[in-house]
Order: sequence, then C-alpha cells, then structure tokens
Amino acid sequence: MLWDYAQPVTIRFGKGRAMEIKDIAETMGLHDGIMVTPQFFVDSGEAQRLIDASDGAVSTVFTDFSPNPDVTEVDACAEIIRKNHCEFVVAMGGGSAMDVSKAAASICLTDDSIADYHGTGKAMPQKHLPIIALPTTAGTGSEVTYVSVLTNRKLGKKAPIVSDGFFPSVAIVDPELTYSVPPKITASTGMDVLSQAIEGFWSKGHQPICDSCAVHAAKLVFKYLPIAVAEPHNEEAREKMCEASVIAGLAFTLPKTTSSHACSFPLTNIHGIPHGEACGLTLDYFARINKDAQHGRVQEFAREIGFSDVDAMADAIHDLKVKIGMRTGLKDLNLTEEQIADLVRISRHPNLYNNPVEITDEMLDTMYHYLASTD
Repeated sequence: MLWDYAQPVTIRFGKGRAMEIKDIAETMGLHDGIMVTPQFFVDSGEAQRLIDASDGAVSTVFTDFSPNPDVTEVDACAEIIRKNHCEFVVAMGGGSAMDVSKAAASICLTDDSIADYHGTGKAMPQKHLPIIALPTTAGTGSEVTYVSVLTNRKLGKKAPIVSDGFFPSVAIVDPELTYSVPPKITASTGMDVLSQAIEGFWSKGHQPICDSCAVHAAKLVFKYLPIAVAEPHNEEAREKMCEASVIAGLAFTLPKTTSSHACSFPLTNIHGIPHGEACGLTLDYFARINKDAQHGRVQEFAREIGFSDVDAMADAIHDLKVKIGMRTGLKDLNLTEEQIADLVRISRHPNLYNNPVEITDEMLDTMYHYLASTD
C-alpha cells in the first residue's frame, strides 16, 4: 500500500485561545488583518472583543456574505482586502466564513473573479494571504482543509474549489466560541463531523493516519454529541465535540468524503436541508451498503468504536438522529417521482465515486423512495 500524508496547518486548541490572534500576527510579522465573520458575531460583540485583543493587528471587518456564499460575495471581500491593503485574513465562523476567507485570500492577489475558477477546471493561483481560522461550530472541519464550497446563483451552480493555497496557516480551536451555538445547529454540525469521520475511513483514498483520526473522532461524537445538544453549556461536551470536529477534518481531508456527502448536495440545494443533517440522513443507509467492503475494514471500524458490527453501528446512527432531533426521512416533503429522479441525477457527484461500493442509479432510486416514505 502506497500513501502520503501532509498537514500544513498549525493547530492551537483550548479554551481562551481565541485571544492569541495578536501573538500569531506578531510572530508572522503581519499587520492590518481583515476579519471575515457573520454579522451575528459583530452584533454580539464577540468580533469586537477579539479585535480589541488583537491590539490593532485586525483593522477591517467583512460580514456581507450568505450561509451558502456566492462568488460575488467572495469578489466583494477580495476587493475590500485590496482596498485596505490587508496582509492576512481572520476567518471566524462556520463553514461559510471559512469558504469566503479561503477564496478571497487567494483571489485578492489577482485581478480575476473567483467565478473564473469555480467549476471550470482552471487551477487556482497558489499565492495567497495567510489565514487564521477560528471555527465557531463543531462541524465543518474547514479550519484544516483546503476546500472552499461556493455558489454561483447566476448560473445555478454550487461546487467546491480545491487549492493548496486554501490551507489556513493557523487554526485556533477555542471551545468557548461554540457555547452560544443553538441545539439544532449543534446537532446538524455534529452529524457532519460523524459523516466526515466515517466516510473518510471507508473512502477509497483511506490511509492509516487518517483512519486513526476517523476512529477517534467517531467515538467522541457518539459519546458527546447528545450531551452537547441537551446541555449547551456543558463545557466538557463542547470541548470534546470541538476535538472531534478538528480531528474529523484531518480524517477526511486527504481521503475525501463519499456517498453521504454526494447525496447531501441536492438535499441542501433543492430542499434546504442543512448540510450536516443532509449528510446524516443517508449515513446509516450507506453504512449497511458498505458494511462488507474492503475485506472487512468497515466491520473492523464499527467494532473499534464500540459496536458489535456495522448493522449495530447503523442502528446507533439512526437512534442518534432521533435523540438529537435530526430527520430520518423525507416523507414530509411529499416528493414527486420527478423530484426523486432529480435527487438521483444530482447525487451523481464526484464524491460518490470515492465510495468503496459502486453506487448505481438504481441503488439511489431505491434509497430515495425509501426515504420518501419514511418519517
């Protein structure tokens, strides 16, 4: 077996470490940073608290982006970076803030639009501004990945851009930033963590270091996600979910995600199901499909994280969704045959081909009909 491993992001983990932006900027000799963050953190005062603690290192704020950021929003952020001669980017938020920051930190050093690189096959320029990533959800793992997922609403297209230039220089994983996340978002982002870990393990691109990360992350999610949802101020649960999130990010970055993520895209884009919830919706279904793949590896994974076999793990995934209030079916959407056919067609995303078992249109059709009849 041949495999490579590289992880260029410096990780600073622990409560209170969000206050270390000044130290990082000074160490790297950076000035005039821009903070890319949702308006919520400006309104709550959290953004200003960190800007004040940076002691002048961060001088600009950009908040004008949507939950599924558009290419025009990235271009707007890049223009502000140019105008203010910013030297680095602080990405504070969930996946959307990370997506905007990564793309803008690269495209700002050109005269191009990010749309030129979105789903076109054109390689991103590698020169980029340094990024300091501060995740505020235990979910996307984006603080340690080299992917930016963007939407082009004008063309009706949502797709990832992959570039080594998107890796943050430093990820500050501070559990205190997640304390205010509502239970519903905690549940959805937590299911994303579990999906990343499990899919990263069974991906065709699996390798030993990422496998170990996947096992560690999955164990933490099964134990601590129900607590974090039920007890939002439980510091241990919040910290352990942050640990699971960043380690799941390491687990899937190189192997890539597979079937559940492929199917999540139309479920989110067409039917508005939050990304993590959409991933979790099919995770137990694909676990049963993949259970005997790779000469028993998936069965070994299930046993390693505490289950008798994959079927027991799939049952536990279903029970977890019920416990934390995530959907287990699509019956409420009253899907038509045409809508099911669209889901099948659009689920044939490149990630689907990372799955260890070949997923046919017939298999997808069967799955979506099952989900369409399930509460």
